[in-house]
Amino acid sequence: MTDEAPGGHRRPALARCVALAPSNFVTAHWGRTPLLSRAAELGNPDGFADLFSPADADDLLSRRGLRTPFLRVAKEGQVLPAARFTGGGGAGAEIGDQVLDEKILDLYADGATLVLQGLHRNWPPLIDFTRELGAALSQPLQVNAYLTPAGNQGFATHYDTHDVFVLQVDGRKHWRIHEPVLPDPLERQPWGGRADEVSATAAGPPALDVTLAPGDALYLPRGWLHSAQAQQGSSLHLTVGVRALTRYALVEALLGLAAEDQRLRASLPFGLDLAEPDQIAKELTETVTALQDWLGQADPAAVAAKLRERVWPAARPAPIRPLAQADAIAALDADSRITPREGLRWQVTPAGDGEPDRVALRLFDRTITFPGQCALALRAFLDGGVSRVGDLPGLDDDADRIVLARRLLREAVAVPG
Repeated sequence: MTDEAPGGHRRPALARCVALAPSNFVTAHWGRTPLLSRAAELGNPDGFADLFSPADADDLLSRRGLRTPFLRVAKEGQVLPAARFTGGGGAGAEIGDQVLDEKILDLYADGATLVLQGLHRNWPPLIDFTRELGAALSQPLQVNAYLTPAGNQGFATHYDTHDVFVLQVDGRKHWRIHEPVLPDPLERQPWGGRADEVSATAAGPPALDVTLAPGDALYLPRGWLHSAQAQQGSSLHLTVGVRALTRYALVEALLGLAAEDQRLRASLPFGLDLAEPDQIAKELTETVTALQDWLGQADPAAVAAKLRERVWPAARPAPIRPLAQADAIAALDADSRITPREGLRWQVTPAGDGEPDRVALRLFDRTITFPGQCALALRAFLDGGVSRVGDLPGLDDDADRIVLARRLLREAVAVPG
């Protein structure tokens, strides 16, 4: 099975999830309304089994030393305690939370749904797929697999606080979709706080009532209510969760920076009764005025830095091969070729006060500084313009270029090309 389009070209990840041109999908559905895309519309004759199949799930559950929290088990709307399906790993494994395949068999045969979590971190085809899809959406992603026995339903009607793409891999699953009780919920606003509203809405007619077959895909914006039940046979689907980047994230970044304002750090008056609206009214007015004054001078660069700290670590770049990387460092010369680590987010800036002759390379998890004369070479390499070590610009000789290239490989910024 492949995900190649006619003519042998690899199909983009987003095109495997929605049967619309990206611009039309964004305009008509992104963050707004669900979209059902049938396998025939997507050109998915082989479905999604190349990403993760029932055989892959069996392999992961039985031969990979899987541990919690990479597996959840749910039955009749309740998540079961991990102690029901985990135990010791045997000789040489000094841990007590490995998934035990015989216990999984018993629970699954009794109607429980298995939720394999974090597959974007531990299953190679999905590592690559989610990195590509995440780049297309400019959003961090996560992937879970749901394995449900015939006729069973793992979870009651609920909503998610992130958008999802549902990719039906195997079997058939019946979905009932209802409109939100809370549009665009934040992560701090889970459905459990509105359980009565959710139940009442779910009792009414659905906005969408569909059965997904292998190769079908369903997009659901955050907040849309849904429940799903396997049909005559067992079902396996992937849920690709899209972590929402919201305007409230800007608010949180601004409030974090507002601590720089001394007026907003001031103590409230001694003896103030916070339960009395009349007593806090004056302080509230003065605080709002101070906050408005501060917001009027907010620095976009500072806000962007706050958002970078939050967003960049949520989407890891492509995996590296540590042993091959170490060998490449040892064998490096001017004719060696290196390439930027795929999916790496970076920013090259002056190092800042106290380091006038150095340049900073800001990454998702750290900042590395280099001599200032490396700036041109860094940008040329990271922009994809140079791959041969001896062609790195702005440095005096090949010895300097090799030192820089070795540093980039050692810091996992570059990979052998």
